Amino acid sequence: MIIIAGQLWVDATDRAAYLAGCSEVVRQARAAAGCLDFVLSADPVEPDRINVYERWETDEDLAHFRGTGPEPRQAARVHAAEVRKYRISGVENP
Repeated sequence: MIIIAGQLWVDATDRAAYLAGCSEVVRQARAAAGCLDFVLSADPVEPDRINVYERWETDEDLAHFRGTGPEPRQAARVHAAEVRKYRISGVENP
């Protein structure tokens, strides 16, 4: 299993519009083969931060969905990003 997690930073005044512009990408990801979860959400404390969380079955599923990457106009609105890929070897109930 692959987990993509981290944060994006945009202008605080633009965050709601940025997230609204991501709605279709979230729908497409959730419908994609191998996607177990996909969410971009407003951070409840930092007004310019967006939290990223994705779960994928395989690297191939993730790569197939990613294609060429984010739309350039949307990507240009991100001032900073700290997003990492994690490889999970086992899963158990908490």
